[in-house]
Amino acid sequence: MTVAPTTAALKAQVLAEALPYIRRFHGKTIVVKYGGNAMTEPALQKSFAHDVVLLKLVGMNPVVVHGGGPQINDFLKRLDIQSEFRNGKRVTDAATMEVVEMVLSGLVNKQIVQAINAQGGKAVGISGKDANLMVCTQTDPDLGLVGTPVKMNPDFLRSLAAAEIIPVIAPIGA
Repeated sequence: MTVAPTTAALKAQVLAEALPYIRRFHGKTIVVKYGGNAMTEPALQKSFAHDVVLLKLVGMNPVVVHGGGPQINDFLKRLDIQSEFRNGKRVTDAATMEVVEMVLSGLVNKQIVQAINAQGGKAVGISGKDANLMVCTQTDPDLGLVGTPVKMNPDFLRSLAAAEIIPVIAPIGA
C-alpha cells in the first residue's frame, strides 16, 4: 500500500526541486509577462500575486510587465470608440491611446499592485513613461501610436529592487 505524502513532505519535495533554481537566480532580475486568462480569473490573479511575492522572498527581483487587451476592448466599447487590428496589432489613434493609457496605467496596473500587496509584497505601479523607463519610436505609421522600445532606464528598476519594491509596469512608453 502506498501512502500519499503529507503536506509537509510535499512542500519539502517541492523546495528540494526548486533549490537549484533559487540559487541560480538569487539576486537576478526576473521579468514576468502577465496577461491573458490569468488576468481575468480571481483564483489565477491571487496565485500569480502569491508567486511573484515568493520570487521576491527567495531573493529574486521580479519585474511585472502586464497586458490588458480585454479590459481595453471593454472600455473602448463602453465609450463607443471603434477599434481596428492589423496583423494582430491595434491601430491606435489619439482617442484610443487615451483609453489605452487610462486602462493600463490606471485600472489594470493598480489592480495588480493591490493583488501583490495583499499577498505580502511591496509593489508599486508605474508606466514606461515614468523616469523615462521605456522610450519608444513609432513602429509603423499605419498603426498610429504603436511603438517599439528603443531605450530603457535599468537604473530606475535597480533602485526599486534595492528598496525591495516589486515594479508593476504598464507598457506605455515615452
